[in-house]
Amino acid sequence: MKLSNGETNDSVKGNPPENGVDDGRHINGKIDDEIPIKLDSENQGEPEECSEIEIKDGQIADKKDSTTEIPKDIQIISPDTPHMPEMSDNTEIIPPQNSHVMKEENIAVTGDDHLQIIQPLSQLPKPEAPPGLAPSPTPKEDGLVFNRSKSLSESLTVDMPSIGKFIKERSNSLSASIANRLSSLRNNSHNYEDKETNNKMKSVDSDVTEFNISGLKVIVRLKNDEELKGRISFFSRSNCRDCTAVRSFFRQKGLKFIEINIDVFPQRAQELIERTGSSQVPQIFFNDKLFGGLVALNSLRNSGIFDQRLKEMLGSKCSGDSPAAPVYGFDEPEEESMDDMVEIVRVLRQRLPIQDRVMKMKIVKNCFAGSQMVEVLIQQLDCGRKKAVEIGKQLARKHFIHHVFGENDFEDGNHYYRFLEHQPFISKCYNFRGSTNDSEPKSAIKVGQKLNKIMSAILEFYASDDRCHVDYASISRSEEFRRYVNLAEDLHRVDLLELSTDEKLAFFMNLHNAMAIHAVIRLGCPEGVIDRRSFNSDFQYIVGGSAYSLNTIKNGILRNNRRPPYSLVKPLGAGDKRLEIALPKVNPLIHFGLCNGTRSSPTVRFFTAQGIEAELKYAAREFFQRTGMEVDLEKRAVHLTRIIKWFSADFGQERDILKWIINYLDATKAGLLTHLLGDGGPINIVYQNYDWSVNS
Repeated sequence: MKLSNGETNDSVKGNPPENGVDDGRHINGKIDDEIPIKLDSENQGEPEECSEIEIKDGQIADKKDSTTEIPKDIQIISPDTPHMPEMSDNTEIIPPQNSHVMKEENIAVTGDDHLQIIQPLSQLPKPEAPPGLAPSPTPKEDGLVFNRSKSLSESLTVDMPSIGKFIKERSNSLSASIANRLSSLRNNSHNYEDKETNNKMKSVDSDVTEFNISGLKVIVRLKNDEELKGRISFFSRSNCRDCTAVRSFFRQKGLKFIEINIDVFPQRAQELIERTGSSQVPQIFFNDKLFGGLVALNSLRNSGIFDQRLKEMLGSKCSGDSPAAPVYGFDEPEEESMDDMVEIVRVLRQRLPIQDRVMKMKIVKNCFAGSQMVEVLIQQLDCGRKKAVEIGKQLARKHFIHHVFGENDFEDGNHYYRFLEHQPFISKCYNFRGSTNDSEPKSAIKVGQKLNKIMSAILEFYASDDRCHVDYASISRSEEFRRYVNLAEDLHRVDLLELSTDEKLAFFMNLHNAMAIHAVIRLGCPEGVIDRRSFNSDFQYIVGGSAYSLNTIKNGILRNNRRPPYSLVKPLGAGDKRLEIALPKVNPLIHFGLCNGTRSSPTVRFFTAQGIEAELKYAAREFFQRTGMEVDLEKRAVHLTRIIKWFSADFGQERDILKWIINYLDATKAGLLTHLLGDGGPINIVYQNYDWSVNS
């Protein structure tokens, strides 16, 4: 379309508009005539012609004035008009969009270059302007007023909001209002909880001032002139009842204290003797002054003057003579003798041709022949062949080398062996940190006892009193756990065959529970079936030259190589040397002493070889009294832990299981179960759902 200023509307010529879509809002027709404009009251006597009319965004405006008179060419069509004028086929109706035309009339451009303004019915409701658009100005009585547009755009396309965009904005607004409403409800609930918490805090401690700062909650504790400046410290041991009582008392009083466990820090035992003249624990110190043990603490507490004496003794800062707090990352020097075979092993590691070979249709990596090792020993030690073979057997018994298929200890000839650090399972062992422990192997009994003491100390300090909840994050950062990880390296080459049945039972029960804690820290608690399989099978330790997982310990050693639940394969294959370590008889009580880090498992605990049987009975009694068993007399139903269903082969038939459980129930549950068993009626056994969430 050609305008009076010489510009051309591209959309008329057939060229696509800028957005590529012709939305039907173009003005077709030729506008070359100048339309006379009626001036305002000041210039009514001097009609003036406009040089140009701009049509933009639904506006008809004169560049020279803001008030126009409708020319004769423009017809106003209203509902009162008796006859609607006929419009040619090329006439288009321009709907108003942010129009400045009074009464928001529709403008029709006919083929004769006439503009027709069509007024809507006066009884129809006026549409609201979309958000962001200015409302139309109010009309004047004298006639229509056309506001000027700023300039004539290159295209005469009238920008109007589409219906889709309007609906989208409305829906977004509705969604935002709903979200704001939900957020306000949530904030109100949080504010209520915060108020409740604040009320509790204010009731507990009146010296606390709270400031609420736009999303930041600041709690300032006013300085108390009577605040304790000294330090409480006491010496303790693991599994000490008196030490547990002292620890619980300080926690109930909200007092900070430093605990020095001489089982974890054995070098501090000499300091205890020098300060107190005795090795008995607990021994409490206020600053550098010895207060006494549990008896002195109880007497002072019962006298009612504990708080007063505490302020007197801790009113000043502690001196340098008070017991020092344990420091993270420092190990006391221990007298460790190197194995007498280490020098020979180092020579063999350097001189043996270690390479990959194909045997029995398998690729065996990092191995060497027995004859090759014999030759190196003969040259290095200047001994006979028989002596070299005997040395090779000693190296195998001390777990420096192993047969690639576990067929023999050591023999001369075409038999292949490899060093412990080259075993294929080594990458899954979390107590291996770059190299094997070449020190003289420690006794398995002593290593097991030390493991028991360190892990018991960890639970006493980082678990709840009932051991149902464990603070794994704090354990991972503790000095006790760092020392446990170092102790786990002593398991590489221990001799497990020297353990008795009870010692073996306690050793592997404790090792299983310690590994479960380590696995939760390193891998997290398993959530699905695949994660549980990886948790139980892929987390391993090197113990006595072999790999042990949680599954191997529980089902291979403690259950005498029985299949785990929902598995068709035994954990240990025929000819596996670990079968020599397996317990000869299954004790069903082990299921109530093994913890896998979940809420439905028994509480985590550690055992001693001397009292393993009594400790297991106590663990079973505690488990059944807590959540492991419930009796519903009305429905004649007994709710049992799912552990019994999974390992039913260890317990026997269901009715025999109920009779066996009576021995570990309290009087109330035992009486109800005895009544159900005695009347001869049917008993429904319902197995509880297992909670796999972590017990943190």
